[in-house]
Amino acid sequence: MFRFTINEIRDLIISFIVIALGFTILYSNGDYSHISIIFPVVLIGVGLGFVFHELGHKFLAMHYGYYAEYQLWPTGLLIALVSSFFGFIFAAPGAVVIYSQGMEKKTNGIISIAGPVVNIILGLIFFLILGSLGDFIYTDMGAIVYLICVLGTRINFFLAAFNLLPIPPLDGSKVLSWSVPIWLITFAIAALLVLFFGGIL
Repeated sequence: MFRFTINEIRDLIISFIVIALGFTILYSNGDYSHISIIFPVVLIGVGLGFVFHELGHKFLAMHYGYYAEYQLWPTGLLIALVSSFFGFIFAAPGAVVIYSQGMEKKTNGIISIAGPVVNIILGLIFFLILGSLGDFIYTDMGAIVYLICVLGTRINFFLAAFNLLPIPPLDGSKVLSWSVPIWLITFAIAALLVLFFGGIL
């Protein structure tokens, strides 16, 4: 049964808000007068991307019979905020901690790749919604939905590629340790999505 502790919910909410703020600062391009407008839009894209990424790890770990709980990393939250002022963001607010006496590399790799895969799927969903807006895009609400989808697409593909970097403790290092071919394929897909959609959106 999938359960959440009070501390876990608190950590998810804090991480969710701080990361959304970091991306808001990043996308403000130095003009912070519109943060109150950009923040709610980014909140949706980042919210889905961040929360479902972590839930992907948690649910799959629990599927394999492990107890898993998200815990924030205060230093990571601070780095995310500070880096956003310099035109990039190091998004490592925390991680799902899996309690086990030992885990096979394959199992660890599968659990680790779940988060980036969720981000890729969410990015594609945002893009499909974007392509289906039609004339609705010319309405006030349509313009907001358009912006949400553009940011949701970009942010989710970025989160997938970033987390697949083969640098401990990121997901990519665990996937690489399990299977080099699978890491190469998923990282290549995520990186290409970032490059392609970053250029057309």
